[in-house]
Amino acid sequence: MAKAKVPKRPTRDEFVLEELGNQLTEAYQEESVIVLTVWGWEEAVRGQIDLMDSRTGKVHMKQNGVITKVPFMDIMEVNYPRD
Repeated sequence: MAKAKVPKRPTRDEFVLEELGNQLTEAYQEESVIVLTVWGWEEAVRGQIDLMDSRTGKVHMKQNGVITKVPFMDIMEVNYPRD
């Protein structure tokens, strides 16, 4: 029986990843509320960056005291909420 094909994460070049990293660093330093579009996740993740963990490659997003750990390589887009 064939295994179900799981769509692979789109590959991005170094320039795109560096730009994402810069946007995250800026939002972290300014303590901005951001919205992350994450590959394979139903909903976007909204909150402030609590920690950027280079050891695990995860960005810790905090909203209402709850931490969501998002793998950096799965972040597709960084946006600022319009409200």
